[in-house]
Amino acid sequence: MIRIREISLPPEHNVAQLSFEAAQALRISVSKIRKLTIVRRSVDARKKPDVRIVYTVDVSVDGNENKILKQSGCKRAAIANDKYYKVPKCDKDPAHRPVVVGFGPAGMFAGLVLAMAGLRPLILERGEDAVSRHEKVEKFWKTGELDAKSNVQFGEGGAGTFSDGKLNTGVNNPRIGWILQQFVKAGAGENILFDAKPHVGTDVLLTVVQNLRQRIISLGGEVRFNAQVTGLLQENEKVCGLEINGSEIVPCDRVILAIGHSARDTFRYLQEKSIPMEAKPFAMGVRIEHLQQNIDEAQYGCHNPVLPPADYKLVKHLEDGTVYTFCMCPGGYVVAAASEECGVVTNGMSYADRDGENANAALLVTVNPKDFPSQDPLAGMCWQEEIEQKAYAVGGRNYYAPAQTVGDFLAGRPSKGAGSVQPTYQPGVTWCDLHSVLPRKITDALKQALPQLESNLKGFSHPDSVLTAPETRSSSPVRIVRDESRQSAGLRGLYPAGEGAGYAGGIMSAAIDGMMSAEAVIESL
Repeated sequence: MIRIREISLPPEHNVAQLSFEAAQALRISVSKIRKLTIVRRSVDARKKPDVRIVYTVDVSVDGNENKILKQSGCKRAAIANDKYYKVPKCDKDPAHRPVVVGFGPAGMFAGLVLAMAGLRPLILERGEDAVSRHEKVEKFWKTGELDAKSNVQFGEGGAGTFSDGKLNTGVNNPRIGWILQQFVKAGAGENILFDAKPHVGTDVLLTVVQNLRQRIISLGGEVRFNAQVTGLLQENEKVCGLEINGSEIVPCDRVILAIGHSARDTFRYLQEKSIPMEAKPFAMGVRIEHLQQNIDEAQYGCHNPVLPPADYKLVKHLEDGTVYTFCMCPGGYVVAAASEECGVVTNGMSYADRDGENANAALLVTVNPKDFPSQDPLAGMCWQEEIEQKAYAVGGRNYYAPAQTVGDFLAGRPSKGAGSVQPTYQPGVTWCDLHSVLPRKITDALKQALPQLESNLKGFSHPDSVLTAPETRSSSPVRIVRDESRQSAGLRGLYPAGEGAGYAGGIMSAAIDGMMSAEAVIESL
């Protein structure tokens, strides 16, 4: 297979043009190309408004590949040489099957690897299945009636299910391609295999996570919902069982703890049991909304319906921290993401077609343990809670979110209502001054960074842009300490994994970490 990079085409191209350009690069006729597979597709808007679609493709050809490469003299072409992930197998039949706690990306892919290895894992999820959970979340968004057990944070698929479903990551790992393939087998579009910034969309993810669950079950695994782990049983500093829902005991000796970043009651329990934990840096801030059409024009230099809704990724380093955008959702919505009563949390979400009127992103400020109110390992978590509860009070104690336009925020005056950008957060927003909600460290950094980010993206600090607060759960404020074997430093047989344990930040990195923890369990057997 010959891999050809940097094939640049206009947005209105077709497949025939892509094949023609591949043949031209190799100096052969199109008829000699037996098969063409897209490996990567990205948008190049550096010379706006002349936006281009750039491809990397693999082609199989009639004739000797090395000879064709040599004759072509094309420096953009080479023999494809990919590394593929293979799930390890385990021939042993352990006395106790491994248990996975949590069914978000880390727990889901840990469970899938264990099931494919033949170990019939038991997966425990405190929340509900995707269908039941979706009903509860939709009700919350419409009425403000929160179910603390089944919400945007807890349930099948984890917090990632109610997001944009972005599958890009900054790490380079052979497991990435395999994870994407599992998503496609479960119902995601094949374009995630080659898009430079792959995303699934919340509407599709709801089906995908159910199909992944069914695959685990078909391989001998078991998934139980409404099954919250309330106790860790130990003997001689080793795990020997789990308590579920305060009563049932499950004997086990290998537990992958993939609880997610919002399981605060579990963090408190672990601290009581002297499981080593430490505070870690994370970020908090707001959601910022713009009109998607304005983002398209700023990024592309035009509005072309053939092009995908434009995204962005911005960062500004300040003297006392960093302000950056995260989890940008083109054509998306700001959503209520609370999991505890009397607290307001925001997040971003978009559907597969990304056809919403607004674009939104988290606009975050990094915070470090030295910034926390105390030096307790859970101090960052407690700080999150304090901000969320203050937002609840300012919002009206009905899960409305505090909101302010950028113009008013920079001017230091309370907002009275929306301008050209209508907020998408449901059940609704309360216009106010966000300085009364967020810590000064965050408001000072945002006030400093917003005008500077305007130079990176025209219109970013437009006065009508909407800030909705707070975005407090971008990542975990806690790290459960583990050693080189990926086991807890204080309890053998306990494998902290994923975002909640402090070792990932997003769907893909969490899935990778869960897989590596599953591999460590297999190795231990």
